Amino acid sequence: MSALIEVLKNYYAGRLVEVDSKESHPVYNPAFGKVIAHAPETPKEQVDEAIENAKKAQEEWAAIPVTERIKRLFVLERLLREKADELARVITIEHGKTFEEAKGEVVRAYENVEASCAAVYHMMGKNNLEISRGIDEELYRVPVGVFAVISPFNFPLMVPFWFLPYAVALGNSVVVKPSEKTPLSMNFVTKLFDEAGFPPGVISVINGAAKTVDAILENKLVAGVSFVGSTPVAEYVYKKGCANHKRVQAGASAKNFEVVMPDADLSLAIPSLISSFFGNAGERCLAGSVLVTFPENHDEVLKRFTEAAKKLRLGYGLEPDVDMGPLIRREHLERVRSYVELGVSEGAKLVLDGRNAKVERYQNGFFMGPTIFDQVEPDMRIAKEEIFGPVASVITCKNLEHAIEVINSSRYGNASTIFTTSGSAARKFVKSVQAGNIGVNVGVAAPIAFYPFAGLKDSFFGDLHAQGGDDMIYFFTERKVVISRW
Repeated sequence: MSALIEVLKNYYAGRLVEVDSKESHPVYNPAFGKVIAHAPETPKEQVDEAIENAKKAQEEWAAIPVTERIKRLFVLERLLREKADELARVITIEHGKTFEEAKGEVVRAYENVEASCAAVYHMMGKNNLEISRGIDEELYRVPVGVFAVISPFNFPLMVPFWFLPYAVALGNSVVVKPSEKTPLSMNFVTKLFDEAGFPPGVISVINGAAKTVDAILENKLVAGVSFVGSTPVAEYVYKKGCANHKRVQAGASAKNFEVVMPDADLSLAIPSLISSFFGNAGERCLAGSVLVTFPENHDEVLKRFTEAAKKLRLGYGLEPDVDMGPLIRREHLERVRSYVELGVSEGAKLVLDGRNAKVERYQNGFFMGPTIFDQVEPDMRIAKEEIFGPVASVITCKNLEHAIEVINSSRYGNASTIFTTSGSAARKFVKSVQAGNIGVNVGVAAPIAFYPFAGLKDSFFGDLHAQGGDDMIYFFTERKVVISRW
């Protein structure tokens, strides 16, 4: 390990703490293909120390009136806005997405801080006078304790902020375990937690991968876990967390279908589809994956979709006029390429092949261009499995009913979209499709901060979803009922 490459520290008890570990994980700038930092694997003893500190801090934090707690969040929201460009640069450097995509991620983060400030209203309880003669009954919502956030590589700032601000607004403390692939964004934000005035220990950031996750799941002081990642890991976290008596919400994989009806306005649909399928290099759980057309419009949709995809410019996200950045790692690039080879072997027609895309100035980067398959059948693996890259599979269905049947046959239910000018078709789609986030003439069906990020089937484990709305109030508080006779 080069002495010139930073080994990240953990952040707890209001300070940066060196990690006593010989094991670490390389952090890359994926556009350059170079290691820029190392994320240590935090040993169990230090995980327990951070959580114990968080528990002590939470007990004092919960005693602070909620009106005072949210004042820190108002400051944090302002700081995130002021530092938006700096944060976006960090996200682009460690993840590879374009600067504009990274700025959008920062916006989503501080929008969740804004929404969390409404906790003072939503946490109000209920009461009934004279529930029986001389007896009153009341329901309070009270903090729970220490929560852990285990976040994915693809949105290193936004996803932790789906949970963190709500938890602390409601009187809990939070320990964030960022992805070992993209830990720099949360490392940057620790400075803002101090500047916003959060007491030491209320928010902690610890580095690591699977061993660190297990230490979190096994710690009895952790009351709940919020997770986003792949379905196999989400299921593991959910089962192990529940077995250790924790409340768990676990967002998982996706295979999102986007339907273009024969009556759709293609001037609206095509740009939206391009953004959905190839934005963030396809590394997002709301990315389009399967494009559904019909005999009446298939050729025109495919032609315009392919032409638009060919115009996308690959490159380093901090440079101007770049439309798509690299994938996160070389091994992931090879995995996505293997799915293209699989699609060819399954008999799909490769219309646009991005496997050999090169960016002249970044020969060692993990780049892959937009890739489009036609003549894909619903039972092909490329149509069923999450690829998590810039690969589109085009399926032709007989009619809307057939399209809905194909969509609902998927094991996943994260998101789905329809492009149409027919209110009847849109209503039928919304009612019938088994997905948590539905788009109508919207390519990326991303809920605004004060709505929950829904998900169905194998795209979610738990019953209370991420982000704002009532789900966050229920997840991060406990109910206490008081029956009084005076």
